[in-house]
Amino acid sequence: MFGQFDQISSLDLVAHVIQVALTPIFLLSGSATLLNVFSTRLARVADRADQITKAIEESETDETTDLIRQLIHLRRRSIALDAAVLLCAVAAAATCASVFTLFVGALRNSTVASVVFTTFGIAIACTISAIGAFTAEMLMAGSGVRAEMAAKRRSSEQV
Repeated sequence: MFGQFDQISSLDLVAHVIQVALTPIFLLSGSATLLNVFSTRLARVADRADQITKAIEESETDETTDLIRQLIHLRRRSIALDAAVLLCAVAAAATCASVFTLFVGALRNSTVASVVFTTFGIAIACTISAIGAFTAEMLMAGSGVRAEMAAKRRSSEQV
């Protein structure tokens, strides 16, 4: 009987570790989704920068100043997106470290709560920071669109 009891409790322990490890996996999935969003936004910024660069080559000197200002704005957006990507990647790595620590801790029967707490805390802090950087980029994108619309409105009023 004792052999069966030990097998059941060890099976319960493994099942519990897997259940606990699923929580960080949801954060990892969310981080992957955020990285996809960030890369899409970065591609749009790069496409717009290419358009502006071509327009600078073909423009007159009056338009060049405005186009260079737009290019500077796109540079700030790309820096914000770089920060978001970096923070999200660190969050994903810390999440993986949390899951790995849970499994190693279960195998060694040691207390690893402080390591799990630290790595999962880093993952959450980096995810929040990545969302903050992405929000900053979105706000810059919105203000850039509004500035572009205002410039077009001013140029159409002059005609």
